[in-house]
Amino acid sequence: MNLETVLSQKSKETPLSKPEIFDLQKKEDRENVLRLLEEQSVHSVVDDYEEQEKEYFAIQNPELVFTSRFEDAFREYFQGLEKKIPRWRQGRWAYFPWLASLVHILEDETFQTVRMARNRELITKEEQEIFYNATIGIAGLSVGNSIALAIVLQGGGKHIKLADNDSLALSNLNRIRSGIEHLGLKKVVMTARQIYVLNPYARIDVFPEGLTGGNIERFFEGLDVIIDEIDNLGMKYRIREYAKKLRLPLVMAADNADSGVVDIERYDVDPETPFFHGRMGEVSYEQLAGLGKKEIGAMITKHVGMENVPERMRHSLAQIGKTIVSWPQLGGTALLNGSAVAYCVRKILTNQPLITNRAIISFDKLFEPLINCSNRQTKRE
Repeated sequence: MNLETVLSQKSKETPLSKPEIFDLQKKEDRENVLRLLEEQSVHSVVDDYEEQEKEYFAIQNPELVFTSRFEDAFREYFQGLEKKIPRWRQGRWAYFPWLASLVHILEDETFQTVRMARNRELITKEEQEIFYNATIGIAGLSVGNSIALAIVLQGGGKHIKLADNDSLALSNLNRIRSGIEHLGLKKVVMTARQIYVLNPYARIDVFPEGLTGGNIERFFEGLDVIIDEIDNLGMKYRIREYAKKLRLPLVMAADNADSGVVDIERYDVDPETPFFHGRMGEVSYEQLAGLGKKEIGAMITKHVGMENVPERMRHSLAQIGKTIVSWPQLGGTALLNGSAVAYCVRKILTNQPLITNRAIISFDKLFEPLINCSNRQTKRE
């Protein structure tokens, strides 16, 4: 077998993209882990378990942390655990097939307590529980990838549904937080893997065919909030039909050069909220579904508002199909929108005050010194 054949075959192999969680107090799980090791399916073992227990002990005993008694108190606590169960059998072991890595971690509830400890009191214990136990749907994983990771980093969404039919391409790597090792991989799989290494106990449902007429009902089952980040305007319309029918809050963010445009549609509060807040005018599914790439760009520009589109972005839209192949997007803006949408989702789920329309986050307005000078204003007008 020559090198070309080996490389071709290996490139077609896709490891499983969900971690296996093992409890080594169970004989069956011990045998399974031993089998993985014997088959050389594990290339690295990470055992930071004692430090995790130390963090958990500190969280449970904050009054001891800054005293000389802390180390002795923790040592007594941990030795008590070891007398009951040997350390290697404590907690859980998470095996990540795509990394060939085995990691020793705390049990689910304790793991979440430690992982989210630094959120307190910015997020209260009650809010964190609501946020974590919510079921969140994310359709579209360009900006949606940043949104998913921002939500999970803040301890939200144990159950997340991801829909996107695209695979990661090299031209995506200017705005999607991934790497070349994921090129050609479905974006739903890539994002699921990124979530699992943050929270191995997460529950991720993937829809690698994207949202379709055949699966949209299943995608919406059990959702508490829907995040719309897809390009297909016809499907955006369908998403709102379901959000209205099920009375779900919807959040959408659009990249606009260095600015983020975040739209909030509260169909849970007012099911008669106009789709897109009426910014696209009177539109139908059939009308939106029939648009081409340039027409989609024009309609999105109409939705964002020409008065909100920076000069370079307006110039770029006119160059689609001439000097560029699509509308430009920046990685910083994707991260900005990710943070903004995660904020909105958390506020919605925890029933905190939030606007019900639109916010524009403009770096230009914040940092560009001449943005409001008279000749620039005249040119924009």
